[in-house]
Parts: sequence; structure tokens; C-alpha cells
Amino acid sequence: MGESGGNGTPPPSADAPLAVRMRPRSLEEVVGQEHVLGEGSALRSAIESGKPHSAILYGPPGAGKTTLARIAAAGADGAFEEESAVNAGKAEIRAVIERARERRRGSGRPTILFLDEIHRFNKAQQDALLPAVEDGTLTLIGATTENPYFEVNSALLSRAQIYELRPLEPAQVEELLRRALSDPERGIADPPAVSAEALAMLAQRSGGDARVALSALERAVERADGEVDVAAVEDALQRKAIDYDRTGDRHYDFVSAWIKATRGSDVDASLYYLAVMLEGGEDPRFIARRMVILASEDVGNADPQALLVADAAARAVDRVGMPECALNLAQAAVYLALAPKSNASHKGLSKARAEVRENGAKTPPDYLRDAHYPGAAKLGRGEGYRYPHDEPDGVGDQPLLPEELRGRRFYEPTDRGFEEALGKRLATFRNKLDNL
Repeated sequence: MGESGGNGTPPPSADAPLAVRMRPRSLEEVVGQEHVLGEGSALRSAIESGKPHSAILYGPPGAGKTTLARIAAAGADGAFEEESAVNAGKAEIRAVIERARERRRGSGRPTILFLDEIHRFNKAQQDALLPAVEDGTLTLIGATTENPYFEVNSALLSRAQIYELRPLEPAQVEELLRRALSDPERGIADPPAVSAEALAMLAQRSGGDARVALSALERAVERADGEVDVAAVEDALQRKAIDYDRTGDRHYDFVSAWIKATRGSDVDASLYYLAVMLEGGEDPRFIARRMVILASEDVGNADPQALLVADAAARAVDRVGMPECALNLAQAAVYLALAPKSNASHKGLSKARAEVRENGAKTPPDYLRDAHYPGAAKLGRGEGYRYPHDEPDGVGDQPLLPEELRGRRFYEPTDRGFEEALGKRLATFRNKLDNL
């Protein structure tokens, strides 16, 4: 892509896409990201001082990674070189470094290299950047949607500050949309009326991506014959608006429906309600948490692997983010729906907790109590304890419940899935204790 003009970048042409024309040109125009751009923050201070440092901007599309890189270059009066790791190789990077060196020798101007999708560079390509970053030949600002701690070499990470950008909130996206409608020079000239419902829906459905929202607004305005309403925005987004409120009754209705459909092993219904939540803008981390809970509450030991699948999906949500993590959630939903079901462990814990609440905690037998401190032996603590690993089959015949509760049963396994095997083992253990 090469170098952009001095003192930042030249204004985009009038026929550039709306998202490009409305790109903030100063920190004052930036919406969101207060957690890294607040007054006195390291990133803000570096940009305002005109001395940006090497950084990795990590966050979802449309959060402002390119914008911040361009603002940093403008504030430093530096040459702005922009490359994408998808297309650039070692030759392109070497050329950037050589231009930066010539620039430094000639005018003394700094060079800021914005490298988009830096995670796509392999180790050798990333290593090629190290000497120039280390000696100050160029300031590297990398952008990635992937966790840099997994995707960027540790040597390069040690020379850059990591900043995680967050998806824009719907109110922040709506602010950008209204700005585009009210700025005749950079925004939409002579815009038609846009209904408040259409703006709100567009802000909600953009997934925190300013570029998606502005591009959809531009398409909707171009196609509009009169007021831009929800239907026009639906068409521009190519997605059907749905009646879904992340904080209202519909939120709870659909998550409840998903839980009950998955518990009921209806995989199609599970996927449908999952789709409703995702299309409605539900936080995927909320969905993932419900999956982890359901894996223990409703699948349990009928299929212990379910908890591992749900936990892996939850981790993937944090690592991958939307929209790709929808694939991980779908895989987990299918597995959970089709897994054999058991709530025996949940019911067992409920019975045990009810016993404790009603009758208090009974003292364990002395041979189970802590015996490591001085004087414990005089109190009989630990005396007579038999180590199960020294017993036949690794199971002893020593009572382990408090004396008042011997013979009580809290856990009753089902005959479904793996829990059937657990039930047979449990019967053997209990028979041994019952025959004491």
C-alpha cells in the first residue's frame, strides 16, 4: 500500500465510502475506547505528545484500530506507511524499512508503519521487523483481531505496548450515524429523514462495528425513496430485524427457550434459539456461560465430556470473538443437545445442601479430621484412618460420613450414558459400606 502523505493523511475524496470520509481525524472525534484513551492514559499521552510508541491494537473490526494509527502518525508529523500482512511479504517490509531509513537520514522525519492483520505474518516475517523497531527506524503499530499473545512473537511483543479495543456500544454507534447525517461536508449531503427506530436498529445490529453501520446507512440512503425506515435498513444490512432486547423480557424468554430445548435434546430448536440470540446482538459470553452451566446441570455425568466441550467453547468466545465464535457456540449447542441427560449430581448437591441448612454441619469422624498440627495426635485426630490406595480395589470399608448421617443417600445416578457405569461402581462401593 505504501506511504501516505505527510502530516497525517490527505482528506479522502468526495466519492470515497462514507465510513472512510467519516473516519475521525483527531482524538476529539474518536467515539468510545475511553479505557485506553482517557485523559492521562499512556496511549493518549503518547499521541498528544507527538511521540507514539510501538503498539499492538487488538480488537474487533470497526473498533478504530486504523483510525488510531492514522491519528498517531498525523500527530507525529510522520510518514505513514500502511501494509496488510495478507498481501505484504518480507520484500515489502524491507522496502518500508529502507524508505524509513532514507527518510530519517534526509529530513529526520519519523515513520509509522501500520501493519494490518499482523497475526498473519509468520515468525520469519515478524522477525524481519525486529531490528528496525528496536533501533527506532520505525514505529510499528500492528492491528489484529486475534489475541496477540497467541499470534505475535514474544520478541516483538516485548517491544510494543498491547492495547485491547472494545466493540462500540450501540449508543456510540448511533452517535457516529447521527454525525454522518448532520455533517454536509464529510457525511451525507442532503440526507433524507431517517426514523429513530431505523437508527437504533442499525446501531444495535452492527455488532459494535462502526464501518458496518456507516456502510449500511450509506446503502440505505442511496436506495431510499422517502424516509429511511427499519425496512430500508434491513435491506441494507441484508439481515432481518428481530424483536429482541438484551436486557428485557425477550432476552430471558429466548435464553430460557434455548436451555429447555437443549435440555429436551431438540437440536434444531436449540440451534434456532441460539440463532435468535446471536442475531439479536446477545453477548456471546453470556451464552457461553449458560452452556457451561447446562453441561453440569442437565448433562452431568451422563456425558462428562460435555463440560469440556462447553468450557472449550467459552474459551473460544474470548479468544476468537464475534462473528467467528458463533461457530464454536453452534458446535457446543449441538453436542449438548444430543448428549445423554442427567441432573443426578445437581439433585444430589441440592439434597446435601438442604441437609446442612436444616440440621447444620455435623462433625466428621476423628480419623478424617486434620492431623498435621502439634497436639493433634493427643486429640485423636487422624488416628485409625485407612489409606484407600492400600485397600483392595483402592476402596476401603471405613465409614466416611459423619456418624449421624451414615446410610444417607444424596446421589442417585441415572441409567443414561456414562452414568450407568458410574451407578454400577457406586452400587459396589455402597454394598461394602452397608455390610459393615
